[in-house]
Amino acid sequence: YADMPEEVLFESESTQSRSEIAAYLRTVADSLEAGDPITLSSGDQSVTMEPPARPTFELKAEREGPADSPGELSIELELEWDEGSAGEDVDGGLRIE
Repeated sequence: YADMPEEVLFESESTQSRSEIAAYLRTVADSLEAGDPITLSSGDQSVTMEPPARPTFELKAEREGPADSPGELSIELELEWDEGSAGEDVDGGLRIE
């Protein structure tokens, strides 16, 4: 699907404290563990998604900017699945410490 157009269903970006971000992640983690749908909402935007039992989990650490000066660092977490899919059974051996 790399060449396919992307439709943004929901987007939110704001500066938060680490504990506030952790609370959002805990809510997502609890919903994933329970098999519940995940609803994202902000202002007049809202979307509910139902990840399958085994979505693809992508974790990426990035640095953007010139090699010889300070840049922007990011940690990106992404869940992916095909609509109507149960998910693939792949274990990449990821560890987070």
